[in-house]
Amino acid sequence: DSARQHAAKRDCAADSQAAPKQQPTGSKFVAYPLRREPVSTSVPYQRNRWNSSVDGWLVLLLTVICAFTRLYQIGLSNRVSWDESYFNVRFSGMYLNHSYHHDVHPPLAKLLISFSRFVADGSNRTMEPKGNYPPDFNYTFTRCFTALFGIGLAPLAYLTCFHLNMQRQACFLAGLLVIADNALCVMSRFVLLDAPLLFFTAAALCSIAGFQNTRHCAFSPAWWRWLLLTGAALGLVSSSKWVGFFAVALVGLYTMEELLNMYADFMPASTAIKHFGARVAALIILPIAIYMASFAVHFAVLSHSGPGDATMPPAFQARLYGSKLSYQPFTVMYGSLLDLRSMHPGSGLLHSHPHKYPDGSQQQQVTGYSHSDSNNNWVIMRTGNELNYTSDPLLPVKDGDTVRLMHKRTSAMLHSHRNYKAHVSTHDYEVTAYGKPEWNDTNNEWRIEIHKEESSVANGEVHAITTQFRLRHATTNCLLSAAGVKLPPWGFRQTEVSCSRSQSPRSAANLWVVERHANPRVPSVDMRSIVKTSFISNFLRLNMEMARSNNALIPDRDKYNHLESDPWSWPFLIYPMRLLGSWKKGDIKYYEVGNPLIWWSSALMCLLYPLQLAYYHVRQARGVPGVWAPGEERHFWNAGKLLWGGWMLHYLPFFAMGRVTYIHHYLPALYFAVLLLAFEVDHFCRRLALGERPRTVVVAMCAVCMLAGFCWFAPLTFGYTGSMNDLKHRQWLPTWNIYRDKYSM
Repeated sequence: DSARQHAAKRDCAADSQAAPKQQPTGSKFVAYPLRREPVSTSVPYQRNRWNSSVDGWLVLLLTVICAFTRLYQIGLSNRVSWDESYFNVRFSGMYLNHSYHHDVHPPLAKLLISFSRFVADGSNRTMEPKGNYPPDFNYTFTRCFTALFGIGLAPLAYLTCFHLNMQRQACFLAGLLVIADNALCVMSRFVLLDAPLLFFTAAALCSIAGFQNTRHCAFSPAWWRWLLLTGAALGLVSSSKWVGFFAVALVGLYTMEELLNMYADFMPASTAIKHFGARVAALIILPIAIYMASFAVHFAVLSHSGPGDATMPPAFQARLYGSKLSYQPFTVMYGSLLDLRSMHPGSGLLHSHPHKYPDGSQQQQVTGYSHSDSNNNWVIMRTGNELNYTSDPLLPVKDGDTVRLMHKRTSAMLHSHRNYKAHVSTHDYEVTAYGKPEWNDTNNEWRIEIHKEESSVANGEVHAITTQFRLRHATTNCLLSAAGVKLPPWGFRQTEVSCSRSQSPRSAANLWVVERHANPRVPSVDMRSIVKTSFISNFLRLNMEMARSNNALIPDRDKYNHLESDPWSWPFLIYPMRLLGSWKKGDIKYYEVGNPLIWWSSALMCLLYPLQLAYYHVRQARGVPGVWAPGEERHFWNAGKLLWGGWMLHYLPFFAMGRVTYIHHYLPALYFAVLLLAFEVDHFCRRLALGERPRTVVVAMCAVCMLAGFCWFAPLTFGYTGSMNDLKHRQWLPTWNIYRDKYSM
């Protein structure tokens, strides 16, 4: 062990990776494994050395082959395919004309796609998200730009396996497997988020593999380089799609194991603190900084009002150019027309409509609604002697005032009572719209309680946008509340508005703000000079809204097995997916079907690896001789935990998700599974002690089979234009809808 440590130090000083010290000929035991075992006849394990004349040319060859498969006939179809309607049409156009919009995904990949569209033609026009691209729309360039990320997968696969110390044949096989999968290929040929996501996921895996290979060279330039590259890749992948957080989890678990091993080795406290601090800086602070920076660019680019305004707080909306909230009266007066927004994310604006509750009081419904609508308009009125709001002197609404709110469209009053409970939140009282302005009903009265004033004018008056306040019911002492709870279909699945008896005055569900204020007698002011927002608050709010929108994407069982699929079916390729809605004769057809030979064999390896681990552990525990070759145990665990662990972390969480899922959600997990397949081929070749030539033959046979499978399904990857009858031979499972509109079992 001491000799090995000295050798490692010499390797670090040379910034290279040397092989472990060989044991003398005839030695019965080795010192490298965790447990002393008799030497097996397997090929010895050692760290790879980069050879530019070999590895460089192999990486270049993989890149060229991958570029051909990703770019061949990429502009054949001018039809807007699958989610190109969002990312290459709608969102990119809004980025280029600076219109604020909302989406469930982080902005980085969409910003990159928008940049490619800007470079292509500089057009900021919007168009119908369906149908064909116009003749002057350079969709081929944007597809080629996205395909660059897919092209990078093959060389990254080689480099990752190289840093996991696989033999060169296995490294090359991993790159070929990535090239030969039809699903990975076809999803990188369209303007989608999957290609950037996969590229950054692969970059994170390659970086952590490189870092693992330099763990004996702590704080060396190579060690810092791989650590910082890992942190940067984690920031990029999580900024593209939230699926990237699974890569963060993988690196986090790896780091925890590494730190625990250091603790178990009784590392000096000062050194352990340095290791911990370096990882905090590179693997926590750096990714967070990149993630937040992508949102900073997002906010800076989207500076004008757009269709996504309503997802953000009124103060944010007011600062957007062209927003309806930018110019309005500041001080709220009696007789003004108001739109009241709940401060609880996703609860929306105070809303009513003529529809009645089906039970309880059966009075007019009051709900929360997120979109602009005339049913959101309320007139604020005094109690007691009513004013003539067109001629009497203007009176501002102040803290402690008792007011009434009349629904403008139906003239019903905002009302609550003890007689009936809320319909979903049964611990609260029901809120309705009931009565007329001339009725003297104390159940229509609400007391203003100012919670916070965000402008510099803190004079006890209610102001548009900047004043957060509570509405306390005068009779029951409950608080008008919208906690984001959804009503059943009879309430159009809008947000329930209730009167909360729980006294939590700081809860966002009980706080309201005047979003829009209209009064012809009060002059409008430029709200952008008054309201203030912070990046942190906007960043947090947008991420909460993204999470809420993600949770709202529930499966549509009416089209189940046509587009959507459940995670259990993914590794076995049960339900591939058409990338075009039209599948008629003469249409150019694209089908997201993976290479079955790769999917099924990689799924088998993913099931096999934990069984292998258990088998080897049991044999070792029983003292069976020849279980591990020199360095084999550590290699099997160090490589397998990243590849199998990455597959598991990118696959199993989907079983717990309630949102809609598609087969392309499996692609990041598939990448790990493909590399694990190459690892297992390498492992068994070593266990069988195959020489250089037999090992090459085995890898070549695997590659030929996989490439044959790719070629068989390539017409559906590059765009099929032939006869529908010819597709029958490519339907390997009865559940595939290659040439029929419905699945058969």
